[in-house]
Amino acid sequence: MTTIPGPAAPEKTAPQTARYTRKRSAAVIILVLSLIEVISAFETSMVFAAIPTIIKDFDSDAATVGWAVTAFLLVAAASAAVCGRLGDMYGRERVLIIVLAIATFGSLFSAIGDSVGAIIGGRAIQGVAGAILPLCIGLARAHLPNVKVPVAIAVISGTAVAAGAGSAFIAGMMIDYASWHLIFIVAAVYATCMLLLVAFVLPWLPPVGTNQKLDWIGTIAFAPAIAGILLGITKGSSWGWTDGKTLGLLVGGVVILALWVLWELRVTDPIANVRLLTDRKLALTMLATLTLAVGPFGISNLIVPIVLQSPSSGSFGLGMSPSAAGALTLAGALLGFAFTPLSGRLSRTVGSRVSLLIGGLMYAVSAVLLYAFNDAKLGMFAMVVTVSIATSFAYTALPNLVVESVPVENTSEATGLNSVVRTAGQGIGTSIATAILASSAIAGSIAPTVGGLNMVVVVILIGTAATIALALMLRPGTVYAEA
Repeated sequence: MTTIPGPAAPEKTAPQTARYTRKRSAAVIILVLSLIEVISAFETSMVFAAIPTIIKDFDSDAATVGWAVTAFLLVAAASAAVCGRLGDMYGRERVLIIVLAIATFGSLFSAIGDSVGAIIGGRAIQGVAGAILPLCIGLARAHLPNVKVPVAIAVISGTAVAAGAGSAFIAGMMIDYASWHLIFIVAAVYATCMLLLVAFVLPWLPPVGTNQKLDWIGTIAFAPAIAGILLGITKGSSWGWTDGKTLGLLVGGVVILALWVLWELRVTDPIANVRLLTDRKLALTMLATLTLAVGPFGISNLIVPIVLQSPSSGSFGLGMSPSAAGALTLAGALLGFAFTPLSGRLSRTVGSRVSLLIGGLMYAVSAVLLYAFNDAKLGMFAMVVTVSIATSFAYTALPNLVVESVPVENTSEATGLNSVVRTAGQGIGTSIATAILASSAIAGSIAPTVGGLNMVVVVILIGTAATIALALMLRPGTVYAEA
């Protein structure tokens, strides 16, 4: 594993070098990075709770307000890879401060917005928060001893899942007792606090400089390529998969992406080193990320709230209120989060492949529980807990597998690309599940049937089986050693 050089001797007469001489324990560094990652999860999930209220306040519709989600995801996918690479080149601490500042501005822009368009614009700016997780993982690897890296990555990644569940509940409470404006104000205040943590608490690595040139063409071309593909996937179920707009976005995005790959293979200093994907372990990890996101991870985030809040008088559902459903989901997520250190320890001792396998098997159990107990509160709580535990193992194993596959200097770049793959997979999975549920509705009704739900369970199991198969193809072992 590549050895990270120690900080250069500081100049005691230069007060601006104090950040490079800070001494922080591993626990403090992990805590700070986990707190920072909370803002990424909060930015991602908070708007879901506000969509119905925004529709009502602005007399709009779901298709229009839904762009508040789509715009965020499009920017988040592109920024995860691009900002991750910029962090590897120019310093992750510096890029993280810029990202947090931009996210703060985006939140304030949405908070004072007096139209749906303003909210969507602010959400697009907030999308840069998609780069926070890759940057935090890169910082963990750069600042911590090898032996502590797997647990740190697992905790940071697991924080994203738990915070995502918590943010929906918190946002719902703010909307119920205050205003949807408040969720954006809170996000801005929190992001500002995290910026201060990076600037004044987190240790910095001294600048080493770079003779690499920024790949402007690759940077500019990557965003529309990913945006076209993700937008086509996201809107395919509502526009129709054979609609000209859907096909145009998908085909156009794929063509631009193919041209982008060719350019990245030719340029001296690419924004994304696609040659890394020739590594067998990294390629299998990316495929496992895709199958996990298309199947259990992506669909579970959609289907659990539907089952919990669907009327109990229907073919399935518990008839819970949004706040009660959010509380149950949060409780399950917190129980699952408790398993993230175990996932990290497994990655350190026997390799992340084992954590991915455990997560896959737990997802299979959760699918069976969803099939059998979609009308029973105790059974659904068990399902939510099982999904959370599965996510704690599988979701946190993926970034550790990436770290096991790439050099230190490519950490944020590679984990950023992994985030892009995960985002695309979630878009595919939710589109498939939505289409299945919509097509299962009885004529004259919009309520999905239990037959449609069971078909979604089948899709979850297919994605789970594919993930387990890919995990078995990974070579066992770990690059982490006692230091």
